[in-house]
Amino acid sequence: MIVPVLAAMALDPSLNVVSTTEAKSFVESSPIGNGRLGAMVFGGVAHERVVLNESTMWSGSPQDADRPDAYKVLPEIRRLLLDGENRKAQDLLQANFICKGPGGNGPAYGCYQTFGDLAIDTPQASFENYRRTLDLDKAIASIKYMDHGVEFRREAFASVPAQVVAYHFSASKKNQISFTATLARKERAALRVDGADLVLEGQLDSGNPEIPGVKFAGRLRLVRTGGTMTIDDRGIHVDGADEATLLFTAGTDMFEKGYADHLVEHLDKAPPYETLKREHIRDYQSFFRRVALRLPEGPSADKPTIERLVAMKQGESDPSLAALYFNFGRYLLISSSRPDSPLPANLQGIWAEEYKTPWNGDFHIDINVQMNYWPAEVTNLSDCQKPLIKFIEDLVPNGEKTAKAYYGAPGWVAHVITNPWHFTSPGEGAAWGSTCTGGAWLCEHLWQHYAYTDDKAYLKSVHPTLKGAAEFFLASLIEEPKHHWLVTAPSNSPENTYIDAKGEHLNTCMGPTMDEEIVRELFTNVIQASEILGLDTEFRQKLEDAKARLAPFQIGKYGQLQEWLEDYDEAEVHHRHTSHLYALYPSDQISPSATPALADAVRKTLERRGDMGTGWSLAWKVCFWARLSDGDHAWLILRRLLEPVGAMGYNMSNGGGTYPNLFDAHPPFQIDGNFGATAGIAEMLVQSDGKTIHLLPALPSAWASSGSVHGLRVVGGMTVDVDWKNRKVTSYRIHGTKPAGLKVFGAG
Repeated sequence: MIVPVLAAMALDPSLNVVSTTEAKSFVESSPIGNGRLGAMVFGGVAHERVVLNESTMWSGSPQDADRPDAYKVLPEIRRLLLDGENRKAQDLLQANFICKGPGGNGPAYGCYQTFGDLAIDTPQASFENYRRTLDLDKAIASIKYMDHGVEFRREAFASVPAQVVAYHFSASKKNQISFTATLARKERAALRVDGADLVLEGQLDSGNPEIPGVKFAGRLRLVRTGGTMTIDDRGIHVDGADEATLLFTAGTDMFEKGYADHLVEHLDKAPPYETLKREHIRDYQSFFRRVALRLPEGPSADKPTIERLVAMKQGESDPSLAALYFNFGRYLLISSSRPDSPLPANLQGIWAEEYKTPWNGDFHIDINVQMNYWPAEVTNLSDCQKPLIKFIEDLVPNGEKTAKAYYGAPGWVAHVITNPWHFTSPGEGAAWGSTCTGGAWLCEHLWQHYAYTDDKAYLKSVHPTLKGAAEFFLASLIEEPKHHWLVTAPSNSPENTYIDAKGEHLNTCMGPTMDEEIVRELFTNVIQASEILGLDTEFRQKLEDAKARLAPFQIGKYGQLQEWLEDYDEAEVHHRHTSHLYALYPSDQISPSATPALADAVRKTLERRGDMGTGWSLAWKVCFWARLSDGDHAWLILRRLLEPVGAMGYNMSNGGGTYPNLFDAHPPFQIDGNFGATAGIAEMLVQSDGKTIHLLPALPSAWASSGSVHGLRVVGGMTVDVDWKNRKVTSYRIHGTKPAGLKVFGAG
């Protein structure tokens, strides 16, 4: 195919991430993915680097990380907590109640890592009119430039139907395409030629000499028109082609023992490029086009994305940049978590260039993997949550062992970190690793999937998992002496530190507010599931009784919502975690209309925490302020999240923002901020609880002139379209079966 030289066309500023330079780093490059295969396209002309990923590229292996006799020390830990000896309790917990072995720091726990690189070298040393674009509507990364009067174009995408990453070259004249392409990995891999394919294969470190590590392989094949091709151990060499397409596929034996044969099948069955592209677009748009958001454009809307980020930091209002970020978040979810993906999206989705990813690139369950899926239901990507649902159910067997080993309790429990082998033990540090409600928090996603789909057959299928989590807490809650409330013990308020009456900085406690909120919500959901399904009348009553005795919300000395059972001061007032506000969002136990005094306490807490934070922390604050119906404050926080960050260093002290390619800067890169802010933007536009729908509940003044959102999902299996002008709804439509008595607010 010979491409014509076209005049520059205006791109939709809410659907295109644009750059006029080659990417110099991972966080400038363009992500593509099909839920299993991922790639980061740098767009280099003379030398192109494409970082390749496969979602099951994990070192490590299954391990027994439970201490079998940990339950024997539990009574003493609890006695110390009941007596106010929290330092001694924390020391005893560190000595006897953490995981067996090094936990997340150990080689057996493992690490998500890069597959390797696709390297492409061309003879083109000079070029002009360069533009690199990630089209969110088509899920295609493209590069266009001129060289000596010839327009060159490249396109890259990750196809679900074909299970390949395609990288296509074309030009406005014949015989212009020449390059050498190869695969490379720095460790534990070898490259060989197999017929017309380059094969990169190896085996990762299991961390256990008695268990083999994950085996992997990737194949690269060329399809061309015109010119010549040769292949050797240095790569695939193309000279003078009219057009050419590189096809890459990869797999591991984590879940698929016949993966190597399937790679050949994927390449053999891949259709011609135009058909491959058309089928990819059709498949992708069946997800992406379910929702459309339009917001007012700012003066810099037609500029490259990094210039738009800088202009906003300097004070320009560009609501369409928020629409771009919203669409980018949906794009990332579709690209990293398809219904049949083998694993849920991890801390970096599926994209990593490291061999040792930050925090192992794992599944943190004290907020991070949950935040990844906050936009799934509301942005009409319910089916993209299926990998998480399966993963939660797969945690149960290990979680049951952990519940017995540490608490002598029935049911199942998971703590703070987990991996593809379903690690459920406490973490290796008492200061953070004994939060005991990670599994229960995940159960909220099981319930929300039902709430948004109204699928009773699904609810019946996950009921045992929900019930097992409730059984654990029903058996393991203890009575605290002052008020006789039922509380968790031991636990943490995730990753935060309090100052006790003795002036000590501690983490271990009983009954942190977040735990009580999550357990209350879990019990409520299991009670409702029992009623809907007509099951477990006796067990339901036990939950009702226990729920009534859970520690209530408390307002502290600063007018804030208390984070701990006692009104402790925080060691770090501006700490990134605000876990005790879980009841406001993602839960709905607190709201301005139903619990105004508690909502005021939440507002005070947010004011004390401040408007800074790491990337995901800022995203959560967007959600909080939206739920408080304060759109201008939500927009203020979102603008803060959109401030450009250039470096990849670790800075968790108010260092969050956005990288040039729109990846969330924790920093370093952590994808939950992208997903959390996407959910927050949806929350600004529509809120629902099954009985009510609020239209434009937190519309910022900057967005008020005009806009529309179509296709957002609400509780009860309905979708909503809303158009507005001058802050007023001009039209709206609810699609689906409306329950009797449904009330719609904000409709005029």
